[in-house]
Amino acid sequence: MPDDTPLIRSLRAAVEAVPAPDEGGWPDTSGDTALTIKLPAADPLVRAGFPAHVTVLYPFLHESRVDGAVRRELTALFGGHDAFTLTLAAFGRYPGVLYLDPWPHDPVEALQKDLALRWPDALPYRGIFGAGLAPHVTVANSEGPATQDAAYDALEAELAPMLPLTCPVDAVHLIGWDGTRWQDRSAYRLRRAE
Repeated sequence: MPDDTPLIRSLRAAVEAVPAPDEGGWPDTSGDTALTIKLPAADPLVRAGFPAHVTVLYPFLHESRVDGAVRRELTALFGGHDAFTLTLAAFGRYPGVLYLDPWPHDPVEALQKDLALRWPDALPYRGIFGAGLAPHVTVANSEGPATQDAAYDALEAELAPMLPLTCPVDAVHLIGWDGTRWQDRSAYRLRRAE
């Protein structure tokens, strides 16, 4: 991927604006929630310290706002979308991040669009990356500019023989941050294909 496109320049600026770990790190706060697609088949490929997933919306609503009415709306919203399959066959990079590109993007983007229409104040990534990022599965995110090319080239070479992976998706998961770690809260089923 060229490293001087408008998207990469924007991402580089956004990543540089995120506080370093000793300054508070990524801005997760206790009570944050997120909507994610779990991809357990890809867990062996991930070196980022969390399970393989595609973020549908982070952050969603503060946990105190996720009541019975919101849960019913999520059930109806996700139940209106067909289950689908994602294929992981290609790597990509954002500044400091190696990811797998889940294809096709359309079903994930349709979920994101419907969530944005219903909850427009839930800005993807708190607006740090503008309108958000394309669907991706973070593989590694621990390298800085000086080391990422060599480290991620080596990691791609190690993991490439395990690709492609086919991942069926039949649910979106609501997870919550308790101040220490992300925990499952609920799973919302997608409509089964007929």
